[in-house]
Amino acid sequence: MASQNLLRAHYQDWINLVCAVLLFISPWILAFSGDVTATRAAWISGVVVAIFAVAALVQFAEWEEWISLLLGVWMIVAPWVVGFSTTGVAVAAFVVLGIVVALASAAEIWQVRHPQAMAH
Repeated sequence: MASQNLLRAHYQDWINLVCAVLLFISPWILAFSGDVTATRAAWISGVVVAIFAVAALVQFAEWEEWISLLLGVWMIVAPWVVGFSTTGVAVAAFVVLGIVVALASAAEIWQVRHPQAMAH
């Protein structure tokens, strides 16, 4: 049953999972692992986004997409809230990936609420 749900999953959940992985590895790829605050924020945010993406892939529920949308917004503001806004590459990673997560989640919410628009 879970494998059937995984196969029918919306592409937006895969996008969110890829963004989660990219955020998790971004401290090493973008060389900001020396900033402990930014690195920990990337790890924690990446894991949380991945958990909700996998949950939505296995057993979709609209509320998971709302949480993912909020996580995307969190990623956008996290550099200033958590305090690593002076680490430019970390800010870029968080903002770009946050926008992608938020948009993918919003698109899936729209798709669920307007299935007739997808039938055309």
